Amino acid sequence: MKVDIEIISKEIITPSSPTPHHLRHYQLSFLDQIAPPVFMPFFLFFPKQAPNNLITNLEQSNRLKKSLSEALTRFYPLAGQVKDSVYIDCNDEGVYYVEAEAKSQLVEFLQDPIPAEINKFLPFELDDVNEFPLVVQVTFFTCGGIAVGLGMSHKVGDGLSLFMFINSWAAIARGDGHTVTPRFASATFFPPRSLTGFEPRTGIVKENIVAKRFLFDASSIAALIAKYDDPRRVRPTRVEALSAFVWCRFMAATQSKSDPAGKIYTVLHAVNLRTRMDPPLSVNYFGNISRIAISIPSMDTEDDGCRGIVNQVRDSISKVNADYVKKLQESDGLGHFNFIKERAAQIRKGEVVSFSFTSLCRFPIYDADFGWGKPVWVSAARLTFKNLVTFIDTKSGNGIEAWINLKEEDMAKFECDEELLAHVSPTPKPNVKSSAF
Repeated sequence: MKVDIEIISKEIITPSSPTPHHLRHYQLSFLDQIAPPVFMPFFLFFPKQAPNNLITNLEQSNRLKKSLSEALTRFYPLAGQVKDSVYIDCNDEGVYYVEAEAKSQLVEFLQDPIPAEINKFLPFELDDVNEFPLVVQVTFFTCGGIAVGLGMSHKVGDGLSLFMFINSWAAIARGDGHTVTPRFASATFFPPRSLTGFEPRTGIVKENIVAKRFLFDASSIAALIAKYDDPRRVRPTRVEALSAFVWCRFMAATQSKSDPAGKIYTVLHAVNLRTRMDPPLSVNYFGNISRIAISIPSMDTEDDGCRGIVNQVRDSISKVNADYVKKLQESDGLGHFNFIKERAAQIRKGEVVSFSFTSLCRFPIYDADFGWGKPVWVSAARLTFKNLVTFIDTKSGNGIEAWINLKEEDMAKFECDEELLAHVSPTPKPNVKSSAF
């Protein structure tokens, strides 16, 4: 449903303790530099508290702001200013923090959440990052429910970094002393370099993008895994099978057989590098420590062709290994930088059609408890890139929500594809009282 939101206050939340002088200059890494200049959005929705644990809006607000201030002392770059995609001035300027009121009840909104409407739970457009590393909006529903929306600049870190911060902030809010100590040293592993000739905004689109949420339950995913299973290979993972299926249905529904010869179609998967380095890095390392595995699948979108795509995706991901990281480091990223510049030029000319997947599955996305219980639902939003899919675990952990961003004309065809609809599951109605969604 559409939601009417009114901003009631705006302020800046600064760290509870000043950042030491020797930490005031935080160098961005090469991988930070080439990240797109957009906010990564994430939203957590919490139901009204039970009568025996009732916390007023004011008490919730004060707890969130106080704990955010304390969290920023640990995550001090998030309270600074990004300067020219080169470094963060950790000047304790603070985080832009907004409080708002939604003119509806949370249960009404969760009956039919529209991705584009969810963007209203952030104070800025996703491509309007300016110098802010982080922005926060807290929205109170008329029923007492609450939404916490965060937008972290992709220049600062990847999805794992965002969840590291969210869960640390929540732990401080509920009084849990067992918070992580983030490591800000990614530039040590991936030194910065000159970005001459690089167009960081390649692919960002503000108009004509439609986002839809498709639910695949456990039985549907199991059927896809069985469908694409190759007896000669290890069984596909949930993400491998589902991404192959989504790409095949996209191609079958939207791509004309008369497309110009020579056009290259690529399938991209975001890959965490921390566990693939030698030696592996701790998950507490903050920053963009991830890269993209690129597959160039065959154009056969029949069942056998899609089984082949699963294998190609697995092979491309397996190549993002310790040797890959070593080469990236040894060349100071020059070869990789030249490749992404050339690929960006091909995309602008229409010579390459890319389809990207990022998976938040198995991430601790439902762990954030600020002292009034875990979220009833977490979500992404309408993004600023076409042909981009985000996978998010359902609260039960058995199903996957696919948040798919396509051009409007492509979505009109894709969402009517019969093979797609045969595997999409009905979206369950939220039971806000029991926090089961």
